[in-house]
Amino acid sequence: MEQLTDDERRQWKRARARRALTVALAALVSLALAAGAVAGDLTDVIPGPLTLREVAQSEVRASATVLEGGTITPAADLTRTVDAKRAAALVDALRRAPGVGKDISAAVIDPNGTVVAAHGESTPREPASTLKTLTALAAASVLDMGATFTTQTLFVQQANGADTVILKGDGDMLLGAGESDPHHVNGRAGLATLANETARALEQRGISSITLAYDDTLFGTDRTPPDIAQNNPGNLYYTPVSSMAIDGGRLRATTVDPDRFADYPELSQTTAQDVAARFAALLAEHGIIVTNTTPKAMQAPADRTALAAVHSASLSAVMGFMLQHSDNTLAEEFGRLLALRTHAQNSPQGAVDAVTAELRELGVPTEGLHMADCSGLSPGSRVTVTTLVDVQQRDFTAGGAVAAAEGLSVPGLVGTAVGRLANDDAAGLMRVKTGSLGEVTSMAGNISRIDGGALAFAVIVNNPTDIGKAREAIDTFIAGLAAL
Repeated sequence: MEQLTDDERRQWKRARARRALTVALAALVSLALAAGAVAGDLTDVIPGPLTLREVAQSEVRASATVLEGGTITPAADLTRTVDAKRAAALVDALRRAPGVGKDISAAVIDPNGTVVAAHGESTPREPASTLKTLTALAAASVLDMGATFTTQTLFVQQANGADTVILKGDGDMLLGAGESDPHHVNGRAGLATLANETARALEQRGISSITLAYDDTLFGTDRTPPDIAQNNPGNLYYTPVSSMAIDGGRLRATTVDPDRFADYPELSQTTAQDVAARFAALLAEHGIIVTNTTPKAMQAPADRTALAAVHSASLSAVMGFMLQHSDNTLAEEFGRLLALRTHAQNSPQGAVDAVTAELRELGVPTEGLHMADCSGLSPGSRVTVTTLVDVQQRDFTAGGAVAAAEGLSVPGLVGTAVGRLANDDAAGLMRVKTGSLGEVTSMAGNISRIDGGALAFAVIVNNPTDIGKAREAIDTFIAGLAAL
């Protein structure tokens, strides 16, 4: 730094003094303005949160009306008899209702199995999705309904030295694409959670690059009932059973509630491949390089310990989802799981045989029964209302097969019967399974009667003259049953 002259030194001192004075004056002005603002706020001269006035206490207005809880229906008295004449009158009214036509069967029984009223009860008719109640009862009577599906990853080092991860499913067709969701059945086990845990396990082994494979061998090669395509336009109602699928294979961007919806989007026909592709993308997000563009199919060795695993909701909860949404693929899957458990053929026919055999073992009357599949979607199934109503009667004392009853729809509240409540007085008293095909409308269920007691019923209408009016007639009929 150069030496300053005396004159330069005096000028520098005067400039510094002026700057100090300017800063001091600015600070004093700022303080004065702030004090003025506070004073103005306190005296309400200018708006603000501060005040010296007493603040009036706000008052909460009393509610204009008080809502009272409704009367709680007493526990059903299973010994209480049903008025046979009134029940018969309801069956007659159903038969004569507009739109029903001539091809109708109906049966009403009390909890001990006594037939109270019936028409055409020994005539086999096409049942549509009420056939699912037979599959549900048979499967729930044999399978461990508290068990879960496990989707896991296994590590294999192949002969060529390639590090391979195999994604293996054992039947969870309600996987979530994101994190595991403990609050829903659909998406309880999440692929993002599985990918995160798998990536962590690989990193611990010092592995950052793999080939990805998937094992979808659980249900063999025969996945689809022979004629189901006739009632599956645009793949809206069935996709082949698989060891794994995301959201049942539904091809949609998002849904508000994964457990409650009423749409029928197109179903993917390559569900296991879809899961593997999504899983590869998730691994890449965690820094794991998947070297093969398309994951390959491979049967996993039996002697490998899992790298990571996620678990579905219980089979009981999955069955409830199946019944409420009338999910044809899940119904077929429960038939296949029963076939595997009972060592029947691993095929659609093996599933039908396993369900039929278990129904007979349980003592369900099966005269006239022909199952074209386990879901009722394929054309050609036949069943009597005697068989359907006997299955519903067992729901009163379901025991270990309670899952077959818990998942039924509640008219006006949930499931495929959400729009089928004909009388508000019967709300919450009916649990039913609906059925609908082009020339079929049917319903089976059990009812807690308004004044106590219970009953079970089944109705099948084939070839109605007006299917919309026939459905309305069935809705009126079951509401009338609740009032018996």
